[in-house]
Amino acid sequence: QVQLVESGGGLVQPGGSLRLSCAVSRSSFNINAMGWYRRAPGKQRELVAGISSGGSPNYAESVKGRFTISRDNAKNTVYLQMNSLKPEDTAVYSCNADLYDSLSRYFGNYWGQGTQVTVSS
Repeated sequence: QVQLVESGGGLVQPGGSLRLSCAVSRSSFNINAMGWYRRAPGKQRELVAGISSGGSPNYAESVKGRFTISRDNAKNTVYLQMNSLKPEDTAVYSCNADLYDSLSRYFGNYWGQGTQVTVSS
């Protein structure tokens, strides 16, 4: 069974940095477009950043200039570098991607398990 596996969350002080990773559990599947979402307590889930299959990024206004999304196709992994973190960035972060098999056939839309990011002094 294929999964998206996330890592990199944790506790960080305001102004600090974290890097999240989202990798496909099986190398025979490829990530097409990918998005990082977050859900803060009492709030709706929001799209934080997305990246196309060609590597074009887009960001929510609240994170522009602070977060960077990137991908390493050789490792089938997408990263979210988060700098200048603020308490309001505290949330569960989840990756979401369309996966394709080795013959470029659509396999499905998948979510990672979620990773907690807490920004607090």
